[in-house]
Amino acid sequence: MFDGPLSAELDPGERRARLRLARSARIGPVTFHEALGHFGSARAACARLDTIGDAAVTREENALAKAGGRFLVFGDPAYPPALAALPDAPAVLSAIGDLGLLSRPTVAVVGAREASLAACRLAGELAGALGEAGFVVASGLARGIDAAAHQAALATGTVAVLAGGIDQVYPPQNAGLQAAIAAGGLLLSESPWGAPPVARAFPRRNRIVSGLSQGVVVIEAAARSGSLITAHRAAEQGRDVFVVPGSPADPRYAGSNSLIRDGAILTRDVKDILSVIQPPRSGPQVPVKPREKSAHPEASQVLSALGSVPTLVDELVRRCQVSAATVAEVLLALELEGRLERHRGNRVSLI
Repeated sequence: MFDGPLSAELDPGERRARLRLARSARIGPVTFHEALGHFGSARAACARLDTIGDAAVTREENALAKAGGRFLVFGDPAYPPALAALPDAPAVLSAIGDLGLLSRPTVAVVGAREASLAACRLAGELAGALGEAGFVVASGLARGIDAAAHQAALATGTVAVLAGGIDQVYPPQNAGLQAAIAAGGLLLSESPWGAPPVARAFPRRNRIVSGLSQGVVVIEAAARSGSLITAHRAAEQGRDVFVVPGSPADPRYAGSNSLIRDGAILTRDVKDILSVIQPPRSGPQVPVKPREKSAHPEASQVLSALGSVPTLVDELVRRCQVSAATVAEVLLALELEGRLERHRGNRVSLI
C-alpha cells in the first residue's frame, strides 16, 4: 500500500486524480494502492492509464453534495486512520452525516438478518451499553441485528456502511433508519453513486465495518452467515472478535459457536467486551474485572513454537498437539500483553 502522508491536505489536483483513478474500470482498492506506489502519484497514474474522465467525477460529486455529503479520499485528513492502515483500504468513501464520529473509538455489532427477538434485544442492549461507555457503534444497516444495534446507538453515535451507493435505500424496510443515521449519525459507502447493492459488494462492505472498529461483536450467526466474513476479516485486520454463544442444538448459532471454538472471545455482556477494549476516558466508568492471563501448562509449548515468521494457527495446534481452544487462549494472552501480531490468513507471529 502507498505510504503517503495522511495528515496534510492533499494537493487539489492530486485529490482529483485519486477520485478519477478510484472510479475507473478495473481499478479496485488493491490496484489503486499499487498504482500509487508504482507511479508515485495518482496524477502520474492517470497520465499513463485509461481512467475515467473528470466530468464523470464532477457529476457524482455534485449529486453527493446535493444530498449533503462529500467524498473522503485516501489521503484526506478526515479519512479514518484505522482504514488507511489496511492494504485494501478504500480509495474513496462517500459520506453523509457527522464525520466527527470517525475520530472516536468504534466497536462493530453484527449478526443475523433473520434474527430472533431475543438476539435483537441483546444487540440493542450491547450497542446501547457500548454507546454509554463512549464508543461509536458500527454495522452494515442490514435487517435484524444490524438494525437493532444502529437503532440503540443513534443517540450516542453510529456509523452505517452501505453495500450499494450511498443514495440507495437497502433494505427498503430500513429506509427510516437510514434517514435517521444520515441526520444524526454517519453513512459511508465505497460504491459509486447509484450503484445497486450487488452480492459481491457485501464482503467489501464487511471489511470496512471491521476495519473501522477496534473489535467486532457477533450475535446469532448461522453456519453460512455473512457475519462470519466480517469476523474473519476482523481477525485478519488484528481486531478483537467477540461472540455471544448459543445452544449447540440451535443452527442459528452454528457459526457463532465455531468462532468461539476457533479462538473468539466468549461474550455474555458488555463487561466481557470492556475487559479487553478499554472505554474512552470521556465515557462513564464501568467496573470491569480484568481478564486473567492464561494459566495453561501448554503455554510455554505454544510460545516456543512461535517466532517472527507468521505461522498458521492450525499449524500451531498440530505441532503442539494441544486443543484449538488452548492455543486460542494462549494467543489471546500474548496479544493482550502486546507480544503477538495477527496477520491475514489466520497467521500469527511474535513481536
